[in-house]
Amino acid sequence: MGKPLSETFGPGALPTLRRDLIARLMQPHTYDVAIVGGGATGLGVALDAAARGFSVVLVESHDFAKGTSSRATKLVHGGVRYLAQGNIALVREALHERSMLLNNAPHLAQPLAFVMPSYQWWETPFYGLGLTAYDMLAGKAGLGKTEFLNRRQTLELLPNAQASNLRGGVKYWDGQFNDARLALALARSAATQGALLVNYCRATDLVFGQGKVTGLQCQDTETGAAITIKARCVINATGVWVDELRQKDGDANKGDGRRPTKAMVAPSQGVHIVVEREFLRGDTALMVPKTADGRVLFAVPWLGKVILGTTDTPRHDLAREPRPFRQEVEFILTEAGRYLQRAPRRSDALSVWVGLRPLVKPQDDDGDNTKGLSREHTVLVSRSGLVTVTGGKWTTYRAMAEDVLQKCFDKALLEKRAGGVTTHLKLVGAEQTEQAQQSIGNAPGIHSYGSEQAQVLALPGAQSELAPGLTEAMVRFAVRYEYARCVEDVLARRSRLLFLDAKLAGKVAARAGEIVRQETGADPKTEAFCALAQDYLRLP
Repeated sequence: MGKPLSETFGPGALPTLRRDLIARLMQPHTYDVAIVGGGATGLGVALDAAARGFSVVLVESHDFAKGTSSRATKLVHGGVRYLAQGNIALVREALHERSMLLNNAPHLAQPLAFVMPSYQWWETPFYGLGLTAYDMLAGKAGLGKTEFLNRRQTLELLPNAQASNLRGGVKYWDGQFNDARLALALARSAATQGALLVNYCRATDLVFGQGKVTGLQCQDTETGAAITIKARCVINATGVWVDELRQKDGDANKGDGRRPTKAMVAPSQGVHIVVEREFLRGDTALMVPKTADGRVLFAVPWLGKVILGTTDTPRHDLAREPRPFRQEVEFILTEAGRYLQRAPRRSDALSVWVGLRPLVKPQDDDGDNTKGLSREHTVLVSRSGLVTVTGGKWTTYRAMAEDVLQKCFDKALLEKRAGGVTTHLKLVGAEQTEQAQQSIGNAPGIHSYGSEQAQVLALPGAQSELAPGLTEAMVRFAVRYEYARCVEDVLARRSRLLFLDAKLAGKVAARAGEIVRQETGADPKTEAFCALAQDYLRLP
């Protein structure tokens, strides 16, 4: 026998040839765990279950992290606003998980300093005391001490802050990460533990046996091939779309015949506008804890640009590519203009993107106030055995995975096995030297590959740059080792160019598409991506 693939290609760099993945998926086998959904939650469960020795399969209808999990504000945080709401348990858990995430993926997540500027006399002591409590909750997992700043110190850290009437500020620490690439690291780490993960494979229905869920009916969306997956435990981790699969559950089909299972998710829309770094120079983020209407506003340096956001608006449709409402764009630009020397205009937007948050609503709540809904996750097990998990946030993905598996043990869907296996489990690319470290706030580049940098540099086109921080070799690596199937996969989630500069992404799409076609032999869907890039430039 030859060497194991992990020895041949290095940690995590297993080849992801689609024909091989589909061939494995079509082989008769009963898995311990079948997961639907390739976002943060589903991938976290896949890694935890595989690391405990369970046989695991995961299918995703689109690309990994295509939905909410690539559209976060890029913060690894305990949740300062949740502290203000009195949700101490959620904050404590998130701060604990923040520390582990930064430790397990240092190439993709790092500490970031924030400043809350004060324009009223009471703001510095009021917010300072709250952030001191934030530090106390973090304990040994803290990233830095909260500091009370005078006016001069505040402007040194935020040179672009509005100076008029500025009294001082408070500096505190949280974390920042590259969400889509972290999702890929989870997927690839799960694969090294033996899990089978397939994107662009849609779960079309549940399979039942004696009233219990025993598997999935799936369809390869590239070929149309129908695939049946058998599993002892099926987990619905599809985020804001969990209710779609719940309606296919036996509980819904055996209902009162008059109405379907009541929805458990109230989607909330978050909008982000990306502008040039000149609007917020330096390495410190700006945070406004309470804007004119009570929402939080961030201005965050990320991959050489600045993210402005976010909003919290109810949305009733579940569009795969949601677009912002006009009032959301106006809110972000107006509020940012109150705190920055130069007010950003609509013409300054380099990219505008929207994420749908899966907030869990009480079953007796039909209202639209998503701001008041909990950010905690929920795990439900139906009478037929379908496990559904939704809610939560990126920072706590690992704890969510542990809770899901514990629920499976409690309901005797899986035999119990010791947990804590992912507490110190380094993700693919995490084994790196200190010289490879570079702030997430800086321009994109080879540093985000961590210990896999040499493998990327060894591929053809390592010196041929398509855009700043993106080479032809990176495109090839995305297809060969990171499950990329089309131009959008590469330019939106392996590289983050679509989210950083949609116009530039459209310009390089043709060349990127040529490389994808060379690697896959399939249509790279370049025209569709160019249309999408135009949408990311279009403000309502």
